Amino acid sequence: MNGYTSFNDSWFQQLHRLVQQLSSCPKHPTTTEHQHHFLHVINKVMSHYAEYYHVKSLAAEQDALSVFVAPWATTLERSLHWIGGWRPTTAFHLVYSEASIHFEAHIIDILRGFRTGDLGDLSPAQFRRVSELQCETVKEENAISEELSEWQDGVSELMGSSTDLDVKTVQLTSVLKKADDLRLRTVRKVVDLLTPQQAVEFLIAASELHFGVRGWGLTQDRHRSNNF
Repeated sequence: MNGYTSFNDSWFQQLHRLVQQLSSCPKHPTTTEHQHHFLHVINKVMSHYAEYYHVKSLAAEQDALSVFVAPWATTLERSLHWIGGWRPTTAFHLVYSEASIHFEAHIIDILRGFRTGDLGDLSPAQFRRVSELQCETVKEENAISEELSEWQDGVSELMGSSTDLDVKTVQLTSVLKKADDLRLRTVRKVVDLLTPQQAVEFLIAASELHFGVRGWGLTQDRHRSNNF
């Protein structure tokens, strides 16, 4: 797992650099060149996420139990985990939260009929699609959670032969991969239903949430270590 831990740290640092690129995008794209720039940076970020889950999948095949408990994460991050990572439906809560923040910031302009083009300016069709995706994702989350529950209910099998343990490990690897696949698909679907400008804002907000939770977790872990 040392190799994956190093990859995770490097990936996180690269995410910081990509967010800087996202933040440098024009607030209100007005030209075709701006739109191409938005799409280019968005694709780089999505490729970065895809790489993360590909490498994590390989790590799970080698040591599913370690990937499940995520020793490279902070205590706070692990307390928020759903099957080795963030809960996919978090993406929808983030969209609603950011939409509300942007709407309140530009409510006067919106009431005057000006289109801001940001997350506070989601169309009825976009809101409907977000709601539909959320319902679909909740169903998939529940199905995967049920599969994990069945795996945990069979814990008595771990007291059997090494063959039983191998079978259980393969099953856990499958559950982890399904959870990560849902995480990646959820982000992709949310990005696809947004305009390039909105997608940039969403990806920045998602990364800042990630950075914030990790930063707070590191501070808490250091404080805890100093007290023992």
